[in-house]
Amino acid sequence: MDGSGRDLRSLRAASPYAQTGYVYRTEPLTSRVFRFLSSASALVVGRVLAGFSLLPKGFGSSLTVALFVGTAVFGLYRGGHLDAFVATYGEPRSVIARLLGFDIRSVTISGLSALDEKAVLAAAAIGPEESLPFLDAETIRSRLLEVPMIREVAVRKFYPNALSIGIVENKPYAIWQMNGDLSVIGVDGRVIGPLDDEAFAQLPHVVGEGAASHIGEFVALIDSQPDVKALVRAGIRVGDRRWTLKLSNGFDVYLPEENAEKALGRFAAMVRDNKILDRDIVSVDLRQSDRVTLRLTEVAANTRAELLKARAKAKGGPA
Repeated sequence: MDGSGRDLRSLRAASPYAQTGYVYRTEPLTSRVFRFLSSASALVVGRVLAGFSLLPKGFGSSLTVALFVGTAVFGLYRGGHLDAFVATYGEPRSVIARLLGFDIRSVTISGLSALDEKAVLAAAAIGPEESLPFLDAETIRSRLLEVPMIREVAVRKFYPNALSIGIVENKPYAIWQMNGDLSVIGVDGRVIGPLDDEAFAQLPHVVGEGAASHIGEFVALIDSQPDVKALVRAGIRVGDRRWTLKLSNGFDVYLPEENAEKALGRFAAMVRDNKILDRDIVSVDLRQSDRVTLRLTEVAANTRAELLKARAKAKGGPA
């Protein structure tokens, strides 16, 4: 039981498109409604019970009961008890629909892998006071999309008593670092949870404000140059405008705000043709389309400075 009179059970055998679901196990609605009405309006309930005892079985009975319930609801409204009735049993129209046989007896869920069925049902918040005709499928969908682990939802009604929920999970896609905190994010950039599993360590890593919401852009960028992708340790989002790539050997690649893929292609050619990563260089700046700026290591920079001094002295220039 889940606390609302519902039992979870497997529906795989019962439905080809379903994985799991639940069935309401509650006291019959008619007895609950009539017990409530007896405390709210003795006169109206007396009429309902008197009529109910004479009703034949079947659909005609449900229609007659629905008529009596409508009369009773009107009496509750006149007596100021309607709000309490709605809080307990739901909207009058849903009560009537359930009496006519359109209560929600099963909910099936498909597409789950990491998520738990009970968590999905709790997020959907489908209560025993709901009826299938008046259930707002878009509301259920919106509730489920608020769950970070859910990326897509489809809600379908199957009359008279079944509801189907199809889930596409928001699987771990990348690692986002912000203010020192590491989080696992989905393909849509939403945070799924903290990084607490080493299995996710090989996911793309992005850093900085705005990096999570541009994760698709970053992955497409490094995928455009597979040889460079293998070298990238992280992508740093700068000013929420452009990327700087941090390579596993500490080398930095400054990419422009526009035409970043083209600039990365230039860098890939430099790695392949000029062996730039084997030189005493710590970064390459590709932000300008007409030139490339290289930054030497400190040792290489000092050596170059001394060499320039020696050349100047040999030419008779200032030491």
